[in-house]
Amino acid sequence: MLHINSLLSTPHGLFRNRNSSVSLTSGLLMLALSLLTCSTSQAADNPIFRSLTPETANLDRYQWHYRPVLIFAPSKTDANYVQQMAILEKSKVELVERDIIVLSDTSPASKGYLRSQLNPDGFVVMLVGKDGGIKLRQQKPLSSEILLSTIDKMPMRKANL
Repeated sequence: MLHINSLLSTPHGLFRNRNSSVSLTSGLLMLALSLLTCSTSQAADNPIFRSLTPETANLDRYQWHYRPVLIFAPSKTDANYVQQMAILEKSKVELVERDIIVLSDTSPASKGYLRSQLNPDGFVVMLVGKDGGIKLRQQKPLSSEILLSTIDKMPMRKANL
């Protein structure tokens, strides 16, 4: 900023530097818009709530980056599933702060690989740590307080604070 101000005050460079200032302002505006567009498209590409497709064989792509919350339910209309999703939706900001991604499988008939490996019976919600280990498993909706406090006690979370 000091460099720009000193250039603007020189007699020879006044006109040229005003154009530079305009160019700089335009450039910064374009950069801001492109960053906004980029972050918006990343948000669209990376929603917090996703379907866990039957072909998903593992959670390797999330390891060390996210804490997946896996939700298995008999259907999207299952009362526990509806309640769990409402609880998580209300805590969206806290989920983002803790690198949580919610993966749902509401199609037991599709016999997905993870469903067969984890063998959920009816409704099950699981918290998977960034290290890939299952940290919490429950057969009823998980409160946001329990979920967030469990994560906040994790060493990797404490290291990020």
